[in-house]
Amino acid sequence: MKREEQALEIFKNGFNCAQSVFVVFAKEHGLDEATAFKIAGGFGSGMGRLQETCGAVAGAFMAIGLQNGKTLGDEGTEKRDKTYALVREFNTTFKEKFSATTCRNLLQCDLTTPEGIKYFADNNLHDKVCVQCVQEAVRIVEKIL
Repeated sequence: MKREEQALEIFKNGFNCAQSVFVVFAKEHGLDEATAFKIAGGFGSGMGRLQETCGAVAGAFMAIGLQNGKTLGDEGTEKRDKTYALVREFNTTFKEKFSATTCRNLLQCDLTTPEGIKYFADNNLHDKVCVQCVQEAVRIVEKIL
């Protein structure tokens, strides 16, 4: 099964957007699935439903860092600089597709209010927006990595 399909299956089974994107990349870098789910658990709905950076974007940033990030013992700034460059490339590409990277702007509603939650449900934004964000985040990460 392709990563995009895996991510969508995870997302449709009740996990958040960040988990759905991060987990499909984490496994191949030696991070067990349960730990990956826990790490990304607080990043959904724009960071704990704060509606800041989209969780799919955050999951992608974590995947980029997992593959390229600087670790203890790494000298210089090469790995950090590469990671930052890839994050910026991802961000640019995602914004070209969706015009935003914040959950609030992507959904055009406030999930911290009952009215916003109702609007989200009534307009099926989970499928109309979030599913597309998860799919595209996986596609972009695959392309740039």
